[in-house]
Amino acid sequence: MQADVKGSTLPVLEVVLDQGEQVISTHGELAWMWPNMQMSQTVGTGGKHGVMAGIKRAMGGGGVFLTRYEASGGQAIVAFAAKLPGRIFPVTVAPGAGFLVHRHGWLCATPGVVPSIGLQQSFRGGLWGGEGFILEKLEGEGTAWVELAGETITYDLAAGQSILVHPGHVGVFQDSVSFQITRVPGIANKLFGADGFHLVALSGPGTVWLQTMPLPVLAAAIAPYLPGDKASPAAKA
Repeated sequence: MQADVKGSTLPVLEVVLDQGEQVISTHGELAWMWPNMQMSQTVGTGGKHGVMAGIKRAMGGGGVFLTRYEASGGQAIVAFAAKLPGRIFPVTVAPGAGFLVHRHGWLCATPGVVPSIGLQQSFRGGLWGGEGFILEKLEGEGTAWVELAGETITYDLAAGQSILVHPGHVGVFQDSVSFQITRVPGIANKLFGADGFHLVALSGPGTVWLQTMPLPVLAAAIAPYLPGDKASPAAKA
């Protein structure tokens, strides 16, 4: 297997698989592939543990099935493209050393990686159209590729060191990092309704990757400019 991230502003992950090699992803991540790449559906990887992960994904509002890509009849290529300008990079998953990734961040992985829901948090006032705050958990053993939007800022947190992050800017962090949803009372806005302003407290030890242009925040920013919005700036001018 050979994986190569191509492009710059809008990168694409191109994975070259030899005969019989596989990668897995969620449904809908495929950009293109060679004709001899075989696709199939699987509940999960990692045996019984993978099946339970599939159930957790379904309970978290995601798909119970994963898509498996396998090279058949020789070498084959499959590609996964970024949804927004940003960065694609690999993380190494090992027993006892997993990762938590923002909802839209996991692209694909080798079959030994087990993806599941790590957290599903809803807010009374509604967050980004009711989507809530969801983290995917990657555990097991293998390599996974993740996508972050905008620029990527990395912090290596020491034990006990913390950072408060807007939920949309949480990208990826090692599962050695503890996290907690906190609320700043007395602050309300159109994203969070009357339930206050929510932040995620990330505490070390471990590495945290933050993203500067998350998809839900971008969608909220351009919503007033879309046709049919009575409060659009153009209508006010």
